[in-house]
Amino acid sequence: MTDNQDKINQLFDKLEILLKRQDVFSKEINNLRIELQKLQTTETALNTEKEVTGKNEPEMVTDFEIERKRETVDYRPHQPQPREPQKRTAPSISKPPKGKSDIEKFIGENLINKIGIAITIIGVAIGAKYSIEHDLISPLTRIILGYLTGLGLLAFGMRLRKKYESYSAVLVSGAMAILYFITYSAYSFYGLIPQGIGFILMVAFTAFTVVAALNYNRQVIAHIGLVGAYAVPFLLSEGSGKVAILFTYMAIINIGILVIAFKKYWKPLYYSSFAFTWLICFSWYVFTYKTDEHFGLALTFISIFFSIFYLTFLAYKLLQKEKFEIIDLILLLANSFIFYGIGYAILDSHKTGEQLLGLFTLCNALIHFIVSAIIYRKKLADRNISYLVSGLVLVFITIAIPVQLDSNWVTLLWAGEAALLFWIGRTKNVSIYEKLSYPLMILAFFSIVQDWMIIYNSYNPERPETKVTPIFNINFLTSMLFTAAFGFINILNRNKKYLPALAARKGTLKIISFLIPTILLFTIYFGFRLEIANYWNQLYMDSELTINTEDMQYPNYYRNYDLIKFKVIWIINYSLLFLSLLAFVNFRKLKNLQLGWINLGLIVLTLSVFLTQGLYVLSELRESYLEQTLSDYYQSGVFNLGVRYVSFAFVALALVACHNYLRQKFMRGNLKRTFDILLHTSVLWISSSELINWMDIAESVSSYKLGLSILWGIYSLFLIAFGIWKKKKHLRITAIVLFGLTLIKLFFYDISHLDTIAKTIVFVSLGVLLLIISFLYNKYKHIISDETPH
Repeated sequence: MTDNQDKINQLFDKLEILLKRQDVFSKEINNLRIELQKLQTTETALNTEKEVTGKNEPEMVTDFEIERKRETVDYRPHQPQPREPQKRTAPSISKPPKGKSDIEKFIGENLINKIGIAITIIGVAIGAKYSIEHDLISPLTRIILGYLTGLGLLAFGMRLRKKYESYSAVLVSGAMAILYFITYSAYSFYGLIPQGIGFILMVAFTAFTVVAALNYNRQVIAHIGLVGAYAVPFLLSEGSGKVAILFTYMAIINIGILVIAFKKYWKPLYYSSFAFTWLICFSWYVFTYKTDEHFGLALTFISIFFSIFYLTFLAYKLLQKEKFEIIDLILLLANSFIFYGIGYAILDSHKTGEQLLGLFTLCNALIHFIVSAIIYRKKLADRNISYLVSGLVLVFITIAIPVQLDSNWVTLLWAGEAALLFWIGRTKNVSIYEKLSYPLMILAFFSIVQDWMIIYNSYNPERPETKVTPIFNINFLTSMLFTAAFGFINILNRNKKYLPALAARKGTLKIISFLIPTILLFTIYFGFRLEIANYWNQLYMDSELTINTEDMQYPNYYRNYDLIKFKVIWIINYSLLFLSLLAFVNFRKLKNLQLGWINLGLIVLTLSVFLTQGLYVLSELRESYLEQTLSDYYQSGVFNLGVRYVSFAFVALALVACHNYLRQKFMRGNLKRTFDILLHTSVLWISSSELINWMDIAESVSSYKLGLSILWGIYSLFLIAFGIWKKKKHLRITAIVLFGLTLIKLFFYDISHLDTIAKTIVFVSLGVLLLIISFLYNKYKHIISDETPH
């Protein structure tokens, strides 16, 4: 029963709205017919009009008659009856006389009267100002004459309404403007009326202007009577600086415009009042505002103006349930951000206010949230305006985060907000939410990068509180939570069940689909990498010591440089491990071609860094262990040697990952030859380094050249044998090239530093190897000639 009653009430409300619209339409129809009647000046036109309408005068159409005509229409389906074609005589409208064009009509009937009333108002203002400056008449007489002028003009204008409605509307609006500024000057400048009476008169004039504007159904009354009244304080200003009176006066005018907004959607009126109000507020703040005097007053009135315009822009649209246009959305956004900008500046200049900036921002979000909730629950508008206001809630919450909080909390809240918006937008098919999440992702990413730069470079041994505990610190927790947020976003983005908001923009969608997983992987990698680097950096900073000796004028400062070398090698090891694990994830779960190529390229790059920088750092750690530099202060243990074998394990894992990529069906292209070159180059490079390592430990440094030549020769033999066995021509060619380089090295570099016995060993060894290689080629030439190219 209750549901039926609610539905009945809703239907009655709709019926009332439709009847009001019908009344407006009836009046507009009659106005149009009157205009047509005026244009039909010739006798022929009058006769034609009589034939069509059957009446000499335009007839008012009542709601009852319209309903009766509607009821006579039979909506039941029926067979069409044949009838005689009826000829209708179209009304012929005679051309206006020569010399009276449309432009002339516009100027004569519309423009001149508006210019005239404006000049009249200005004249009255100038006359009043002159009388004030020369003290021609007493203040009371000035006010009485002003009221008489305004009321006389009002009476004259209303008397002319029946015959000259447009002209009457202009006179009425001018009269109201005069009454406005007379009341303003009577209170503000002369003190002839108390504040209460002045306020009541202003409200009365505003109410009358609103009623007149709606009754005449003409914007000109509202424009001249309300918006034109903004100029009054400035025309009569004596520099008294009574800003509270000025703002109260403006607030009353704007409330009148708000009341009109519930009935009419007069855009120029809203635009003018909006522009005048905020321009006056901004100018006053820039040139006159004083924190000690105006702090509370300024916040109060800008809040009043913001609320009035917020309701003004929403009122008519929500009541009539009309769709919001671009200009409406721009005005809503402009009103919100102008209010926030001026309010922020006022608070920021105050000692207590600057502590409330975050709260002020959240209050803005709360206001928009309440409006959004009301619109959504009452279903007052299309969902786009609801989404816009909800978007303003999120925008101000986002702004509040850095305003009130610092560092990691900003990153976490932005990342969480981005994930929430993306989830709502993608799963609920609300495109605006998904689009709003993308800028938040970028903000969160730059925020976490900034956190890394600040936290991980802030340690000072003299300030123990700046030391960061590895893993168990807020920055690492932030990185992991950020990773979780972007992991969630990435899973949703890959889910084919939900349609992306940018599906129509394929290029943009591809970029976004690439950036989201890239940010995710970047954060995971650097989250751990920075922890490793920071751990060794802090140990290095703590290792500083000062050594004073009698023969030194200044003390020497030392640090354990092995710690920096360990940092480098562990970062390389971690990079190899991360990329290898990423490869295995791609094999098992993702099977992504683009990720596969990027992953392969990064593995090759990291292996190159290890073979160059990594092996060099390992050799320096070996030298530090063997020489025991500053051993009285720093300990160089056997791990300086053992760490290289840990690194070899990570290299082996990376090579296995590369090899597995070759077996994946989703990877296109033949990479077997490239992998063979990479594998054997790495093995030979590491073997050469390992030979030098053990010869250095054995203190046989002078013989490492000989050892390298023999090693390279043996490996060339191995490559040829392996190439023949696996029928891989590229390996055999690589072996021949390597052997050639070995011979060049032997004749131009090694031989000059070797004694006779060493020369004999090297030449005999390499000669035997060449003979073995030749034998293999001859023995298996049928296999080599018959193999198919790979």
